[in-house]
Amino acid sequence: MADSHPDEPRDVTAPAAATGAIPPARMALLFMVMLVTAAGNTAMQSVMPSIGTALQVEDVWISLAYSWSALLWVVCAPFWARKSDQRGRKAMMTLGLTGFITSFVLCGAALWAGLAGWMSALWTLIAFAAARSLYGGFGSAAPPAVQAYVAARTPRAERTQALSLIASSFGLGTVIGPALAPLMVVPFLGLGLTGPFLAFAALGAVALVLLRLRLPNDEPKFAARGTGIAYSSGTGAPVDPQIGPEADDIAEPPRLSWRDPRLRPWVFAGLFGGHAQAMVLGISGFLVLDRLGLRDTPAEGAGPVGLVLMAGAIATLLAQWGLIPRFDLGPRAATLWGIATAAFGTVLLAVAGDLHLIALGYAIASLGFGLFRPGTTAGTSLAVTRAEQGQASGIVASLAGASYIYAPALGVWLYGHSDWLGFGLIVALCAIVLVHGWFRLQADRELTRS
Repeated sequence: MADSHPDEPRDVTAPAAATGAIPPARMALLFMVMLVTAAGNTAMQSVMPSIGTALQVEDVWISLAYSWSALLWVVCAPFWARKSDQRGRKAMMTLGLTGFITSFVLCGAALWAGLAGWMSALWTLIAFAAARSLYGGFGSAAPPAVQAYVAARTPRAERTQALSLIASSFGLGTVIGPALAPLMVVPFLGLGLTGPFLAFAALGAVALVLLRLRLPNDEPKFAARGTGIAYSSGTGAPVDPQIGPEADDIAEPPRLSWRDPRLRPWVFAGLFGGHAQAMVLGISGFLVLDRLGLRDTPAEGAGPVGLVLMAGAIATLLAQWGLIPRFDLGPRAATLWGIATAAFGTVLLAVAGDLHLIALGYAIASLGFGLFRPGTTAGTSLAVTRAEQGQASGIVASLAGASYIYAPALGVWLYGHSDWLGFGLIVALCAIVLVHGWFRLQADRELTRS
């Protein structure tokens, strides 16, 4: 389907039209769109525990402030994916970036007002949650549009490599965000802990201007549809996009349900393991403040929390860029090895008492989830036909996003009552997935059989 819009110019660049390939400069622009949003969100996650402590708000309420946004993402991402097929990819990228920028500016302003004493902690959190919902509602338009833009302009033989490059921008952003966040905490400008919000909003504005000026809204040579993208993967690893045959090659397949017997074992594993991953992310920032004794000086916590999140992001990239291709892990092997590794890392995180062990435990857990998530995603994809790939990808994305609606808050609430309650539930969920996967997941040799 063409994605041109009457109000936007068509691209008449001959080389791209002739080959179906995306010019490197244009691909770099799409890479930047994903990179900025991923880095901004992980930077926010690295400073929010310190902000909550400074506001004297219970940890669980900080986690719950994300819930509405996560729910909106799950609902809206598939809607914007369909709209990108009708209204054009560039229009949806513009909408998504605008939602990201507006959300970050308003979130930063609300938190700054609360930290300055202009609003009570309650109204600060309400204003933050309302501003954050703009990201869940409108920011969710950009990722599926980027994915569809690339897929629609890339021949099948080159599509996997092109989509993997775009997906890697998200992973790279999760490394950059926590690394830059402490540098953006600038007390001398009066921004303090809200500095990363405004800094990444400014970077988003730069990306938006370049997008509008440099990205033509040309008619794609290869048909493709946008699919929903996960709200968050905890460690920043995006749900792998799966694009099936071109739309004109196949008839419209029947509606696919998550209760389909072929999908049910993978859906179960993805849902329970996703909740465990979301809980680890929710607890980790507050754990750093507690174990390092930084509750009385929350501004000093942004750096250590950022280092821990960055260690986890690097471990995730190691799993996805290194271990899976190096050892040629199939879906079942990646899922089982991953969830077992995540459980071990969670146990180490539970007993860690210094920054080194906390970072090591979180990195091992993230390494495990970095194997687990692509394993369940690939298993879901291989369990259904080529014509059902888009629907299967949407199911995986919705399930991944659903894990972040309440699981982080539940984990933080249990952790607030007892360390062992919070971490015990995470390990129990990992154990359930391991046992279930051992007996119910289809063998790799059967899944990959031609």
